[in-house]
Amino acid sequence: MSVLAATDTSQAQDPTGFFGVLAHAAEWFIGLFQAGATNFVGLLTGIIPLLIVLLTAVNALVRAIGVERIERFGELAARPGIQWYPVRYLVLPVLSVFFLTNPMCYTMGRFLPEKYKPAFYDSSVSFVHPILGLFPHANPGELFVYYGIAAGITTLGLGLGDLAVRFLLVGMVVILIRGVVTELITARLLARNTRTEGALA
Repeated sequence: MSVLAATDTSQAQDPTGFFGVLAHAAEWFIGLFQAGATNFVGLLTGIIPLLIVLLTAVNALVRAIGVERIERFGELAARPGIQWYPVRYLVLPVLSVFFLTNPMCYTMGRFLPEKYKPAFYDSSVSFVHPILGLFPHANPGELFVYYGIAAGITTLGLGLGDLAVRFLLVGMVVILIRGVVTELITARLLARNTRTEGALA
């Protein structure tokens, strides 16, 4: 009886050596998929319903405003002059990303002359992350970027509202600067290319 009692109370030892390595590797491997499954369930009960509702609301808003009106605004932004910089590289990218989402937002560049297209693309592609804090429908495929930053903020016990607003405002300043700088760089490269072709001719 004493031998059986001793056997019942003893615990099996974890394997060591080669078999121990295999056991830990198997635990890590299945744990990886368990973490993925937990994350997937979190998405199903959290962000995915939110995205569906937001996409429905934005599509309804686009239909109410009219696609042709949005396209006319794109043509307006193509006008030359420094006064159109904020329209071309701030207002148009923000509206494009919000209404058309990534990657359709880049199609608004078709209304711009060739010399403005690289700068518009630079502004738009730089805004698909700053908008995520407030409007995750704009680029749902890359929400992990924003949530990676947000995880650190929530760990510190801070709210996400302030982060989302600051992320958006800083992004708007950055896309305007990037658009103007890229337009100037494009103009210099086009002028250099023209001179080179003229010399070769």
